[in-house]
Amino acid sequence: MGLVEDTAKAMRFQKPERIPVHFGLNPSCWFHYDQRALQDLMERHRYLFPGFRRRERVEPPLPPEQRADSPARDCWGCVWRTTEAGITGQVVEHPLADWSAFDGYRPPDADTCDGRWSCDWDAKRRQFEAAKRRNGYTSASLRHGHTFLQLCDLRGYENLMLDMADGEPRLDALVEMVERFNTALVERMLRWRPDHFAFPEDLGMQVGPMLMPEHFRRYIKPVYRRMMSRVRDVGIMVSMHSDGDIRTLAEDLLEVGVGCLNIQDLVNGIDWIRDHLKGRVCVDLDVDRQNTVRFGTPAEIDALIRYEAEQLGSPEGGLMFRVDMYPGIPLENVAALMDALEKYSTMWS
Repeated sequence: MGLVEDTAKAMRFQKPERIPVHFGLNPSCWFHYDQRALQDLMERHRYLFPGFRRRERVEPPLPPEQRADSPARDCWGCVWRTTEAGITGQVVEHPLADWSAFDGYRPPDADTCDGRWSCDWDAKRRQFEAAKRRNGYTSASLRHGHTFLQLCDLRGYENLMLDMADGEPRLDALVEMVERFNTALVERMLRWRPDHFAFPEDLGMQVGPMLMPEHFRRYIKPVYRRMMSRVRDVGIMVSMHSDGDIRTLAEDLLEVGVGCLNIQDLVNGIDWIRDHLKGRVCVDLDVDRQNTVRFGTPAEIDALIRYEAEQLGSPEGGLMFRVDMYPGIPLENVAALMDALEKYSTMWS
């Protein structure tokens, strides 16, 4: 059984052979680390990187929002900028920063836009079908930041917070516009019959959520419920990603049908995740990249992964590890993390 099979079983509590580990390198890593050293590590950790093939030089393809010093306007009219190649930038021009622009504003066409950039849906469908033939298990996903963050991109974060606090009547129409577009994407991808459907969107800060829980329940949660119901009603697993502290929103996310929750470990607390989520949802654990992994010793990294596997894992499944690696972590710590993840992935086998 490989990573794909382990993932499918872990999500549904069907006794995977190992705790699945999804280890991703942010594209910026290839510009900051010695590429030979990175590839040496990948070659030594075949469970983490199945099918890895060494290359003379890695030139990761970068979407527009990750191209340094090259501002790009997306399908919604938001202008993205980053100063670091490979790091997703931020929106620096909000097309609806002033409500006076709303009456004449038109959303993008879901037939030609994937939610951020123009796309060829026939080509995407063919890629999906090829992946299904290759792996037997497939996933579909809305873009990261599909609803709440899309509203932030359109209005600006501070403006949006004031809209919610003031009960701005035009906000309901804007939310409906974003939902209508996203629902069209969901319906299109459901026709492909994926095995699971992801709704990635950051809702948390370092401490607490980015918006008040009552505002989440008023404006965002009903949208989540309606979109996710379309997926669950045809028997497809719903997964959700959020960075940050989302403890005050976790119950809401389970209520709307999230079956697999990608949540950060130390920001939310390993013991809190164990006490409130273990066994109720598949915990797709986003492994620390701010504290222990960045500044700790290899022994401390090993102890962290072991504790997480002990506290959150079980023979039935319901736990996955996910790593998004960024520059700044010493390579000896990267190696220790990879070693620990492979070692403790078999704890419940």
